[in-house]
Amino acid sequence: MRSLLTLLFFSLIQSVLAQDLVSNRQREVVFKSVNVIPMDRERVLENQTVVVKDGRITGLGAEGKVKYGKDALVVDAKGKYLTPGWAEMHAHVPPVDDIEPMKDVLVLYLANGITTIRGMLGHAKHLELRSKINSGEILGPHFYPAGPSFSGQTVKSAAQGAQMVRDQKAAGYDFLKLHPGLTKETFPAIAKTAKEVGIPFIGHVSFNVGAWMAIDAGYSSIDHLDSFIEAITPGSDTLVEQETGLFGSWIGYRADPAMIPKLVKGLHDQNIRVVPTEALAERWLSPQPASAFANDPEMKYMKASEVQNWMNTKNNYNNNPKFSKEHAEKYIDMRRKILLACQKNGVDILLGSDAPQVLNVPGFSIHHEMKFLVGAGLTPYETLRTGTVNVASYLKKPDAGTIKTGNVSDLVLLNGNPLNDISQTKNIEGVMIGTNWLPKAYIQKELKRLEKQ
Repeated sequence: MRSLLTLLFFSLIQSVLAQDLVSNRQREVVFKSVNVIPMDRERVLENQTVVVKDGRITGLGAEGKVKYGKDALVVDAKGKYLTPGWAEMHAHVPPVDDIEPMKDVLVLYLANGITTIRGMLGHAKHLELRSKINSGEILGPHFYPAGPSFSGQTVKSAAQGAQMVRDQKAAGYDFLKLHPGLTKETFPAIAKTAKEVGIPFIGHVSFNVGAWMAIDAGYSSIDHLDSFIEAITPGSDTLVEQETGLFGSWIGYRADPAMIPKLVKGLHDQNIRVVPTEALAERWLSPQPASAFANDPEMKYMKASEVQNWMNTKNNYNNNPKFSKEHAEKYIDMRRKILLACQKNGVDILLGSDAPQVLNVPGFSIHHEMKFLVGAGLTPYETLRTGTVNVASYLKKPDAGTIKTGNVSDLVLLNGNPLNDISQTKNIEGVMIGTNWLPKAYIQKELKRLEKQ
């Protein structure tokens, strides 16, 4: 009778644990009989045991060869695949004074296997958020915030731009976020001061700056492929900004692919990373109608009014007199050519989709991004590297991005092999972020809580 009660007790405990997050700070979490995608090269280690404790991978080896404690939480992962967690390198966290709405967005990222984010819409409250994530007070991905925007609206002189750089460096931001509207006077002052004080600048390339000045200045990363289309389109220097369209969308159809190698060489020689946000481009700036996206299941995590704004923005693009289906298709094709050339010529691509943004729901959009990278010609393995190995290298985190003993335990457990089918990244069984294991039931419960329509 006692043994039966004991069995029932432990069954109840396991049932509760299946619903809630579990800390590995004091207790080991073990993935048993799992197929590991270590990401050190393209391979699968079959039928492995992976042990994590206190935010680190403490054991990895063939089933039956790795020891762990009797009180460990054992996750039966037979037939499943374990991969390093992914990054969203163009993430938006609400730039508001209240941390509470920020926490909900963080859950959306984690629920989709994103364990690192780079904040691209800066606010002073983000510094507090980063601190609370690092201390474990708030559950969220590792957070690298950029400061408030440098743009034509916020920077009116070279001296002002230089002072903003010094102020943001002193405040403790990880990056400077550049937006459109900077000039040939303000941008060099920002770039020069950033180099002097040692803070990387990232994001948009202003129209009056252009790709070549941006490359020479040494951006840390250029996002959206911003200014790239203009750089490879003959005669673009005779146009005003309104004639080129968002990210060159109105002129991409006449871009010259023969000019791509020069562009890519410049990026490579200056070690500039590229964050494509291809999900933004291929959903917003594609020929597809807004109705093609209106019923995407992830839209329920956005307010109906926000989704309607996105639909209106998409319709406005498709209904613009400058729009044509043929030109839009050629524009998307040219972006894909640039991305593939970057991949083939040693320019590191960093995974980033830009969310929340038009048609992009935080977390969910990263799966669209990976699909579009494969569509551009990257292999699934190369695509997964953009969100793991490449990001770890960029952030100078040698203990991240791969699965090996001693590395941080930022992991995603999948029900299918993403090396064979990149859409399997959506088939998530659980997420490990540092010291916390988030099983599928917990993730589903949290997602249900966050539904807005």
